[in-house]
Amino acid sequence: MESLLHTTKFMTSVAKELEIPMVATQQYTKVFGPTIPEAFADPSDIGTLCPVFEKKKFSMLTDECSSHLQTLSATNEGGETPRTNYLLLGIEAHVCLQQTALDLLELGHSVHVLADGVSSQQCYDRKMALKRMEQSGAWITTSQSAVFMLLGSAEHEKFKSVSALVKGRMGEVNEFNDE
Repeated sequence: MESLLHTTKFMTSVAKELEIPMVATQQYTKVFGPTIPEAFADPSDIGTLCPVFEKKKFSMLTDECSSHLQTLSATNEGGETPRTNYLLLGIEAHVCLQQTALDLLELGHSVHVLADGVSSQQCYDRKMALKRMEQSGAWITTSQSAVFMLLGSAEHEKFKSVSALVKGRMGEVNEFNDE
């Protein structure tokens, strides 16, 4: 779980730096509790820069969240092509994350699952979920790889600031390295 928290903190800091919209969902908060502040580089982003949607459906694509995602797509800067790429991370890989990935794929979106940013209570469930999502058309990648894909080049205006974030996490423990 420690690696998952490191990855979510890292990715929320990168998203904030690159001004990439973030969305979080909470599965039945009354039972499972709220989004934990430790998952964010800046916990004040929870509910502000990163809206949080309550859900009981396993996929995050509830009516409310889907509507919000459409709004984000419609306000894409410069009237560019609507957003069709989604980076997914979180728990449980074999339930909520997998169903979200399959729903997004069915809608024709490109889904990138951060292998170092997903977890399940059982390692086997995580492993099978990653396999199923990949077989269904999702891209399985790592947070660092995704970040450099987002930058595209060392000439990106935010390259230095994002590189500093990458360097800052180089010494972190990553239990997924043992797989």
